[in-house]
Amino acid sequence: MNVSEAWDYGRSQLQQSSPSPQLDARLLLEHVLDVSHSWLLAHGDEAMTAVQHTQYRHLIQRARQKEPIPYLIGHAPFFDLDFIVNPAVLIPRPETEQLVELAIAWGKQKGAVHIVDVGTGSGCIPIILARALPQATVEATDISAAALTVARQNAERHAPARIQFHHGYLLEPIAHPIDLLTANLPYIAADEWTMLDDGVKLYEPAVALKGGADGLDLIRPLLQQARTKLNSGGIILLEIGWQQGTAVQNLAQTAFPTAQVEIVPDFAGKDRIVRIDL
Repeated sequence: MNVSEAWDYGRSQLQQSSPSPQLDARLLLEHVLDVSHSWLLAHGDEAMTAVQHTQYRHLIQRARQKEPIPYLIGHAPFFDLDFIVNPAVLIPRPETEQLVELAIAWGKQKGAVHIVDVGTGSGCIPIILARALPQATVEATDISAAALTVARQNAERHAPARIQFHHGYLLEPIAHPIDLLTANLPYIAADEWTMLDDGVKLYEPAVALKGGADGLDLIRPLLQQARTKLNSGGIILLEIGWQQGTAVQNLAQTAFPTAQVEIVPDFAGKDRIVRIDL
């Protein structure tokens, strides 16, 4: 089997299970061959070894079972970088890039700020912020030691010696006042869980997804902790579920009565970020 035939095979096998069979087959093929997209296009007649063919067929079968492509190849894009991912961390989503863009825009006006990202997972949020805001001090926390291992690996690649990581519950490990707080915490409500795609439910870490009965089990204590941790004039940016805007806005306004609280929709027009300006 040559490269073109393998690509065709992969695409046909994933036709029923993937919304992007051509792309998924390509990414798996590039991974097995350890080549770039341009190489793949230029070497369609190149013969694959028996080992490569076996590896590729095995990955295609796993992908047919909805195992996410980023876990199969070990990395995922976020902004203009490639992040190590495995089943200990969520796969970065485009929606989260919008939160980071808001944080960068705010931080560029402030200079030497103290940033904390809570529930950091792969570390994609604080890493992009550390790169975009060189004057900032950046810390991040996560309850999962396995997730922090991945985050530290990504930081070593993309923002060496710029981020201090802490193992602990929400803001408990943070000792110094915060100017910019970001968080993409678990927010899937109990009644939403069964509606998630199998690739998410079966493979991504439930601890990073499930947010309790109404999805707000971690957002409530985070806001309470933040009351004593945030500097006056600071900002909190929370990613939320699309049905949680009003509930989180009310929680934020109760925790910070004098703050300006805004619901920011995503590019599809759904509630996605709660911005709290102190």
